[in-house]
Amino acid sequence: MKAPATEPAAEPLEVLIVGAGFSGLAMAIRCRQAGIGPMRVIEKAADIGGTWRENTYPGAACDVPSHLYSLSFAPKPDWTRMYAPQPEIQAYLRETAERHGLMPLIQLGTAFSGATWDEARALWHVETDRGPITARAIVSAMGGLHHPAYPDLPGRDAFAGAAFHTAAWDHSVDLAGKRVGVIGTGASAIQVVPEIAKVAGHLTLFQRTPPWIMPKHDHAIADSTKARYRRLPVLRRLERARLFWLHELRAFFGFTKVSKLTKQAEGLARHHLAKAVPDRALRAKLTPNYRLGCKRVLISDEYYPTLQRPNVTLETGDIARITEAGVTTADGRAHALDVIVYATGFDVTGSFARMNLVGRDGRRLAEAWSDGMGAYQGITVAGFPNYFMLLGPNTGLGHNSIIAMIEIQVRHVLDCLAALRGGARAIEVRPEAQARFLDRIRSRLADSIWQAGGCRSWYLDAQGRNTTLWPDSVMAYRRSARRARMADYRLG
Repeated sequence: MKAPATEPAAEPLEVLIVGAGFSGLAMAIRCRQAGIGPMRVIEKAADIGGTWRENTYPGAACDVPSHLYSLSFAPKPDWTRMYAPQPEIQAYLRETAERHGLMPLIQLGTAFSGATWDEARALWHVETDRGPITARAIVSAMGGLHHPAYPDLPGRDAFAGAAFHTAAWDHSVDLAGKRVGVIGTGASAIQVVPEIAKVAGHLTLFQRTPPWIMPKHDHAIADSTKARYRRLPVLRRLERARLFWLHELRAFFGFTKVSKLTKQAEGLARHHLAKAVPDRALRAKLTPNYRLGCKRVLISDEYYPTLQRPNVTLETGDIARITEAGVTTADGRAHALDVIVYATGFDVTGSFARMNLVGRDGRRLAEAWSDGMGAYQGITVAGFPNYFMLLGPNTGLGHNSIIAMIEIQVRHVLDCLAALRGGARAIEVRPEAQARFLDRIRSRLADSIWQAGGCRSWYLDAQGRNTTLWPDSVMAYRRSARRARMADYRLG
């Protein structure tokens, strides 16, 4: 992509933020507080919210406690449940944006299509579907959970009924009394399956791999508790700290590797399964054959009971093809369906690879990542000055709240932006610093639970490399990334 021959008349932005989900809003709030401007947030959709705007399927909720899954500098004392449902999280994000005066800075319905670095002017020329934008710095807050992944099944387009992904729920389709097939048993499936089963005539769940599931213990938060949190904010902060350390201890005690904790956790999960499912044959189908933690560990109190309803069937055979009438399994049986729901997650690595970014000397991000995604602290990439990522490669978590990671990354980016405001034209991570960081990460991942746990997950790319998760505690990431070490950067 070439830089435009003529520039727009508008003054170049100091920073352009791409995406208005949790990370984009957090970055915008902190930039505004730091007096950084002019600034703009562009968002491809018609509303803010990111994954909490996209995922509106029945039962959608967070699997991290509400008081931990919120910005520390934008608290909400009156969460209604221990695990907030999607509408409440979406409302929280909108209220937060409005309270911090962000809405005038957010340009909705504007899709980022690519950007080219202008070395002579030390600017990014950004292309969107609503025209070009010029900015000194870009902060990508797009994340990886916005491109739904569909299974590669023969005949998938042949089905005559309604078919849609959980991340693109078709609310015009009435499931009452219908024969519904759900493909997939990941995080969205264990939430949506109980809700579908309440109304469907019959639900058939097609399972390839059973997940490890722990009890959720969700409950409404009492009005008296909410009142105490409003009256005494220190109590809410203490509760947030308690929840953080409760989750963080999992990493300290070996949750990221096959360990004694793994065996103990598997015992708890098996006890949960045995208590909920007395039928041995069904229980055997629901027992994973890989180590707990290799795939995302799920939490639910409703999933196992739902699979024992008379209108629910669990199918564990391979799907041979999708037909006009439904699904045919490898044993030759035809399953007639009216609706197919794909609960098959997201194409995380593909989401990053699709970014059409051209950096220094015409080098594309896809070229820089030809041997796998990688970024210094998951934030910056050598050869791409003044470009920053939030929730970039190897910054996802399997044990704690991703919001904590976002806040650490925002602090790091603010340090880099301060260098630009202090007189530098460009800031770029040194290749040797990036290489050292990636070597350390890859060494930690080599014997991690995600590599040694006996499973294949969406954490891994096509070559089997984990380019998604952080292999340590949040506190370890905080020590590593919270402040930008200027010795690891080159200022121009």
